[in-house]
Amino acid sequence: MMVKPVKTVIWMTQPKIGSYRWRILALLFMATTINYMDRSILGVLGPTLRDHVFSWTNQQYANINIAFKIAYAVGLLTMGAFIDRLGTKKGYLYSIGTWSVFSLLHALVTKGMGWMGFAVARFGLGFGESGNFPACIKTVAEWFPKKERALATGIFNAGTNVGAILTPLVIPLIVSSQGEHWQRAFLVTAVFSATWVVLWLRTYRKPESHPKLSAAELDHILSDSAAETLDRLPWSKVLPVKETWAFAVAKIPDAVWYFYLFWGGFFLNAQFGLELRGLALPLVIIYVFADFGSIAGGWLSSFFIKKGWPINRARKTTLFLCAVFVMPVVLVTQTSNQWLAVALMAMAAAGHQAWSANAFTLASDVFPKKATASVVGIGGMVGALSGLLADFGLGKVLDHSGRKGYFFAFLIAGLIYMFALLVVHLIMPRMTPLDENLKPVRES
Repeated sequence: MMVKPVKTVIWMTQPKIGSYRWRILALLFMATTINYMDRSILGVLGPTLRDHVFSWTNQQYANINIAFKIAYAVGLLTMGAFIDRLGTKKGYLYSIGTWSVFSLLHALVTKGMGWMGFAVARFGLGFGESGNFPACIKTVAEWFPKKERALATGIFNAGTNVGAILTPLVIPLIVSSQGEHWQRAFLVTAVFSATWVVLWLRTYRKPESHPKLSAAELDHILSDSAAETLDRLPWSKVLPVKETWAFAVAKIPDAVWYFYLFWGGFFLNAQFGLELRGLALPLVIIYVFADFGSIAGGWLSSFFIKKGWPINRARKTTLFLCAVFVMPVVLVTQTSNQWLAVALMAMAAAGHQAWSANAFTLASDVFPKKATASVVGIGGMVGALSGLLADFGLGKVLDHSGRKGYFFAFLIAGLIYMFALLVVHLIMPRMTPLDENLKPVRES
């Protein structure tokens, strides 16, 4: 008689990972929302300030935006290194503290100061706000394993559109259509910023030294972090690489996003006579679509990759579809139907955010991690400078041609994506990854 062995089954329960990292991510989302509320206020309030308070010309308003973009471009090149040197906790505090102070200073501008007073305030705002994304990206790298970083980045980046949505909803509640109490608009976010600072100081430490982080969650955060070299690549090595400039070209359409953000309300005012309260719903629709576009664009290229497509084909196909989706915006000045115009702008904004989500991945697809921040900073600077040049030209055209000048702005906005994609493909036809020395990785 044979005795069958008894199988002993031992149920091993996996320790609960924990979710403290998502609290950190919630703070990044909150800060990015505040960032875009502060950035968007002038775009929403601008027509009211121009017509009822300061009597700006279009060129003077353009100069105000140019001041912001000069500071933002300079900040993108310098703030990342500053945050790396000072540390995420202190560096992010410096960034949001700087932009919050200068946001408040907008409320102190008098008629006697004119557009120059706003230009000074916008310059400081732009420099401070340039630290938001380097700080967010660094925090995500510290607190999330690689397999969760894309999701985490997508979530905090959604704060850009949430901030742009909240602004036209909040401002009409505290500012009259004639511009009375306009200063209050620049005081609202100060409460949010102060709350964020308190929460950040109480919550943030590096994972390795955080007393509230479980061992299981720390292991999870570090689970797929491969050892990487700490040597920094100087700009002298990054700048000559053609792939750096392919990414920079992909960021030139940032000028279109700045156009929607800072001039969209002005166009709707000129074309359809919309005042402060009338602008709220159209702008909300545009930025809600932009939020969906950001998520859908990131999902689509990932879907193609999961289907077995090479990264080069997946990214560029998605960028091509984004460019096609944007094109109908060239017709926006030809319609007398307000809601059709809003729909065309909403499609274009969604297409831009889908484009942006994929354009950002080009840097990490091609460059080693230690070069990615520098490349993103260079590309961001090019995007800000392209927006600066667009502001300068648009202000002059509008002052000389009136609202007809918007035709040229939307024509460029509809076609620039396809042009940028063509140049990116010519510079970087295969998207061959680069090694630690920025040399093409040879296929085995």
